[in-house]
Amino acid sequence: MEKQTSITLSRLDVERIESLLDTPALRDSPAATRLREEFDRADIVEPASMPHDVVSMNSSADCVDESNGKHHTLTLVYPKDADADAGRISVLAPVGSALLGLRVGQSIDWPGQAGNTHRLRVTAIHYQPEAAGDLHR
Repeated sequence: MEKQTSITLSRLDVERIESLLDTPALRDSPAATRLREEFDRADIVEPASMPHDVVSMNSSADCVDESNGKHHTLTLVYPKDADADAGRISVLAPVGSALLGLRVGQSIDWPGQAGNTHRLRVTAIHYQPEAAGDLHR
């Protein structure tokens, strides 16, 4: 089994996502299972101690799809704010839950259409709430 990449999560993000996952509609969903697995392997820190090179909720990050070289700017958001056409990816989407907690330079594999697997690498973070001092967003 491949060793998973270590991730860092904000305590505030974890609390908010757990509240979302505890709703009846999501409690037993595959997305909830996937996120809880991420929480189990994460180093959870206070928002003020969040490293500035980590994707947290509402962060905007540049990524490159290593399978085709395409660059994307993605913002990781809560489901109500998701708009894939605008690059706002829900944390409940497979790629969203995989991006959460990644550092610049780290990569994730995620399933694409037609059964293809893509490797997405975080190349930069343009905005991170914790780095900007927006600790209660």
